[in-house]
Amino acid sequence: MRLTDLLHPHLDGVTTVVDATDGGLDLEPYLHLPGDVALHHGERDVGAGELVIVSYGPDPALHGTETDCLAVLRRMRPGGRGLVLFGHRGPELPYHPVLDALVAHRCQVLRAAPLDYAHLHAGAVFARTDELLPPHDWFGRPVPAEGFATALRMADEYVFGDLVSRTLRARLLDLEREAEEAERARGPVPEDGLAERLAAAVREKEHLAAALNGARERLGLMQARVAMLEGSTSLRVGRALVSAARSPRHEAARLPRELYGLWRRRTRPRAVSATAAPRAAVREAVPDGRLHLAHRAFASAPRDRLVIAGVLTGATAADLAADAVVNRVLPHDGRLVVRRTDPDALVVQLSACTGEGPWAHTGTGLAPDLDRRLAEVLTETRAAGRSCVLWRDGPASAAPGLTRLPWDAVLDADPGVRLAGLDPAAVGRQRLREVFRADSTRVRLSQLARRIGGPDPLEQRRVAVLADPRDRADVARLAAQVLCQKHRPAEVVVPDPAGLDELTAAGVAVRTGEPLAPWVADWTDLAEDRPDTLLLDLMCAQEYSGADAVGSTPAADDYTFVPELRPLLVRRSLLMSGAPPETWARRGHRLFAWCGKEPT
Repeated sequence: MRLTDLLHPHLDGVTTVVDATDGGLDLEPYLHLPGDVALHHGERDVGAGELVIVSYGPDPALHGTETDCLAVLRRMRPGGRGLVLFGHRGPELPYHPVLDALVAHRCQVLRAAPLDYAHLHAGAVFARTDELLPPHDWFGRPVPAEGFATALRMADEYVFGDLVSRTLRARLLDLEREAEEAERARGPVPEDGLAERLAAAVREKEHLAAALNGARERLGLMQARVAMLEGSTSLRVGRALVSAARSPRHEAARLPRELYGLWRRRTRPRAVSATAAPRAAVREAVPDGRLHLAHRAFASAPRDRLVIAGVLTGATAADLAADAVVNRVLPHDGRLVVRRTDPDALVVQLSACTGEGPWAHTGTGLAPDLDRRLAEVLTETRAAGRSCVLWRDGPASAAPGLTRLPWDAVLDADPGVRLAGLDPAAVGRQRLREVFRADSTRVRLSQLARRIGGPDPLEQRRVAVLADPRDRADVARLAAQVLCQKHRPAEVVVPDPAGLDELTAAGVAVRTGEPLAPWVADWTDLAEDRPDTLLLDLMCAQEYSGADAVGSTPAADDYTFVPELRPLLVRRSLLMSGAPPETWARRGHRLFAWCGKEPT
């Protein structure tokens, strides 16, 4: 919740707001007060028609102290209102000293709510009164109750609220006790010589890695020498003679012809055409493991996408390939794939081991050879310093053997849904939003990336908003439109960042110059009405279509590719190219129409 959402419903009849915060907070950019409400600073008595703001938190230099907060309460007069801001998070809120002072000075709390800022986490509106006032609901509207009915409501709500909080506290205590017991069960960890043992383990790992690299180089050299020997004329003559000796009746008659062919190839000029050389190399190449990587992919540094080697189903591999480099591991080439592609992680999907496919029955005890090969792939991955992840998208009892393998992380989730595989007309726009935010394959990949420390695919969803506020009204309108978005922008690019401190406090970067986010939305016209689902729907349309620009058309086309549109969301690289929008389609860029209206 924004500070304006908590404060403005209680400004009825208020003509003066007094900022009594003694810390380093500058609250003026957060308030966006109406034109008929004046803002004053300093210490003064607060009476009817006035509202005082005070803060209290863990950082006295920023939020002020408890003493300052209590001093403000002593200056409250009948009819005055106040807003106390807390720098503490909800579970850590020490409200009891302030509560005692509020009661002592006849102040009633009308509404309390969490705040969505980096340094302010909660706020409470109160009033100095000589009679019981009706409480307010979540939207700041007074609840229709007076006198004894109000007291009953507040007492009953206190009892129910205490019941819920006691249940949550009991659950928290149980979890803390279980964590302590698990820590004790692991036993004490001796600290003597821990650094020395760690250094020795690191040295041993480096020694083994160097030995492994040396063995790989020697193996490659030997393979090259064997291939050279097998392609030599002497070896071919020897093979022909041995074959003739084994079957004189059938092979001896062919021997002179084969020797003559070898002699002709030996005396043929070495220079060959550019097209004939690859074909000859393919005919004479000796099959080895490297041929299995002919159609595999890899990513060179620096990486901005996950690289996965996986025991995956075909459908999962196809869905993940839209946001990551995916190489499916097969039983006969798993170690080679890990060695040559250098993945961020080896991912083993449980359903790929229990369903149909090359890894069927792995971990079930019915295919011990596959279990051994999977263990070898895990060993190769660990030797390369990469993570091994079990993607448990089914019951663990389906393949109990997998749980006995040494995993670095376990991801308990389904593979997710790819937006491009949905029918927007059938599932509806609300379902698209739900899948985009919680159930898409990109979200699942983000969960995987957090476990292995790889690049987060959700970084590709960051949006920059271009705006040009010219006065206080524009600044207030821009802050309201940005902070209400359900898919909040990552940055706001403006010519002058003055007055936009509220956006920075809410976690939105405010900068000048060129945007840095992958996607850009032009909000230069701040008078335009923008719903809170605007960026969410635009990003849903982009991820569904894979388009370079999403926008509207005069014909109100919806969820279809078009040759021209009014851009609402544009890929940063396309915007920075400087090409006019009417030429985008001719240059090969994909344009996707979105009308902004819910289908009926």
